[in-house]
Amino acid sequence: MTRMSTVLLAGVAMMATPAFAADAWYPYDAQEVTPAFSTDGETTDMTYEALDKAEKPWNICVSFPHMKDAYWLGVDYGVVEEAKRLGVKLNVVEAGGYTELNNQINQIEDCVSGGADAVIIGAISYDGLNNVVSELKGKDVPVIDVINGMSSPDLAAKSLVSFYTMGAETGKYLAEKHPSGSETVKVGWFPGPAGAGWVEAAHKGFMEAVEGSAVEVLEPRYGDTGKEAQQRLVEDVLQADPDVKYIAGTAVTAEAAQGLLRERGLMGDVGILSFYMTPGVYQGIERGFISAAPADSMVIQGRIAVDQAVRVLEGKDYVKHVGPKIFVVDEANIKDVARDNILPPANFSPVFSVN
Repeated sequence: MTRMSTVLLAGVAMMATPAFAADAWYPYDAQEVTPAFSTDGETTDMTYEALDKAEKPWNICVSFPHMKDAYWLGVDYGVVEEAKRLGVKLNVVEAGGYTELNNQINQIEDCVSGGADAVIIGAISYDGLNNVVSELKGKDVPVIDVINGMSSPDLAAKSLVSFYTMGAETGKYLAEKHPSGSETVKVGWFPGPAGAGWVEAAHKGFMEAVEGSAVEVLEPRYGDTGKEAQQRLVEDVLQADPDVKYIAGTAVTAEAAQGLLRERGLMGDVGILSFYMTPGVYQGIERGFISAAPADSMVIQGRIAVDQAVRVLEGKDYVKHVGPKIFVVDEANIKDVARDNILPPANFSPVFSVN
């Protein structure tokens, strides 16, 4: 197990983290997972420290599932700004959606053929990229798993949080509001695209957290995280179960649900929860339309992935499996949260290359 020599074990609260700046985002409250790459490993609080500069302008390829929502825009902001800060080249590709696994594989192979020294992957499938990861390892091209999770043992590092925990925090929020013995509430649950590692993890965490409470989860509605797809799923549930009391699921689900509930005059009667944070969800919480969401600091996950890639390429110590510390944001604490730690700037547009 490699370790970063500058990492300090700490229990500093997330709210105490210094405000985000383009040239000084670290130290950052994080959690290391040991053994690395395990799905049920032990998490240890730590403070993540990044390199000051890269030794040379490495060529790093980043592959995303899509750029359809503000979540991946945030990750894009993270990888782009960290590449600029470290002084490395970056090429970002996006596959077009969670149904486009073959396209993602082809884009990654093209990246490496084009001279990429390392690849950072936000995976469409938990298992579906294992062959290409193995091939890249054979070519001495390290692969960093960012955000979504992959099962490959041939990865160099992981920069991600536990989506099990993200789902569990959302379920816990509901279970505490509606404990066993209270009146049963029906919840429409929209975990995201079936088969994605992060979706299955979030689903498991959510379901286990509400077990034994007065929360009745309707049949999960899986689907791509495009707004139209999620909107259709929410409409179906509202039509089939008029007495549903909560819509819970992806950030796209939460954002789409706001408009639908307003149209039907249900705002205030049906609560909305997201199991991760986006600018739209953040704004929804500020306005009192969305109840709560855990924040996984996707910008920082992107930054850490680039830092890990450079460390691996330069043979420096690094943390193999790490992610920012998760915390729940709701109406009560949102004014105390450093927004730029967890979201991209409001005016940020997708950037696909750094030279």
